[in-house]
Amino acid sequence: MNKIAIGLVTVVAGAMWAGQSAKAAERPNESDWRAMAVANNVFALNLYKELSKKDGNLFFSPSSIHTALTMTYAGARGNTERQMQTVLNLHWYVLGSSARDNGGRGRALPGRPWPQKRVHMGYADLLKELKPGKDAGYQLHVANALWGQKGYPWLKTFLDTTGRNYGAGLREMDFKTQTEQARRTINTWVEEKTKDKIKDLLKPGVLTRDTRLVLTNAIYFKGDWASKFKEARTKPAPFHLSAGKTVKVPMMNQVAKFGYAETKDLQVLRMPYKGKELSMLVLLPRKVGDLKAAISWLTKREHARRKVLKGRGPSAAVALAALPERKVIVSMPKFKLTLALSLTKTLQAMGMKDAFSDAADFSGMDGRRDLFISAAVHKAFVDVNEEGTEAAAATAVVIGITSVAPSPPVFRADRPFLFLIRHEKTGAILFLGRNTNPAG
Repeated sequence: MNKIAIGLVTVVAGAMWAGQSAKAAERPNESDWRAMAVANNVFALNLYKELSKKDGNLFFSPSSIHTALTMTYAGARGNTERQMQTVLNLHWYVLGSSARDNGGRGRALPGRPWPQKRVHMGYADLLKELKPGKDAGYQLHVANALWGQKGYPWLKTFLDTTGRNYGAGLREMDFKTQTEQARRTINTWVEEKTKDKIKDLLKPGVLTRDTRLVLTNAIYFKGDWASKFKEARTKPAPFHLSAGKTVKVPMMNQVAKFGYAETKDLQVLRMPYKGKELSMLVLLPRKVGDLKAAISWLTKREHARRKVLKGRGPSAAVALAALPERKVIVSMPKFKLTLALSLTKTLQAMGMKDAFSDAADFSGMDGRRDLFISAAVHKAFVDVNEEGTEAAAATAVVIGITSVAPSPPVFRADRPFLFLIRHEKTGAILFLGRNTNPAG
């Protein structure tokens, strides 16, 4: 059977927010958007574990990738849908269960995945919660779009679901005869939404005349630290790449109150951005290169959040509380990272096998079984300096035919560390990275 291609692209670095319809804005439901945030975070850690099998620096937006894939999931059916449910953590054993219909969203019953309608409406609520207010003091913008073959018979139900819940309107393209022009148009959109931080996301050859749909997500963040570093205090210092190997990097220094915790294996620092609605969490292993301790700590924290969601743990306020604040002596390297990822093999290894093959079933998009994902690409950028952080990412899915010490602790990030940017209210991990060499 000839298959037609679908493309998925995620970009982290945009300057636009997915427009929510008035109808979506009127239906906030805390349990559902918290469930979607948990699904995103569990996906983030699972994806990190797969991507981290390769050495070197790593940076991506799990939020961007998860959003683009969940839009694609709206059209999945059969075994393709079941595999995506597992990878995207949309099953009751992750999200919890509820016999309540939640105003027509559908019941979340034990032993079953969440209803598609409830997933997408919950996602709409999460996007609404992430949207900053007028006086937020930082920029956080998310944009979604569908790029479909002109004249192709897309199902109205699919277009309504993605448009109403993700603000992803359909833009018609001519992939059949104007493939290169379509590629340039999509790349230009990505550049605009990421303030020129993500360029040339779709490389030549990613789109073909068989491409029928490209789903894109772009996310852009720029925020100043609540407590800025003074540039005059930034000095060259060694960064330990591994035992016996170092590199000189510009190290920022300050003493201030931050959220802080420590274990025998790990130090954890929370540095809020202006407005304190978003923060960077830095996880610093005591032993050079022991990043497994950082992932273990994050995994345990997310497990506690899942217990709260299911009503089996402490209150949400306790489980989601910021790390206790105390005065900390901080040294952090300045760094910039840009990373492009092809996610096809990674997602297949995580369990999304059918979606990329002739066995794909995306009949929820067009009523037929002739579509498959031909490419899933992602590109992310981050710049951490004395003023704050700028980060961006984009994802595209292409579908075609087929204990407190008496004195201030010292937090000196002079060895490989894990870092993430999260939204405090929802707990959603927006960006996740590993810095093994700030010099690049």
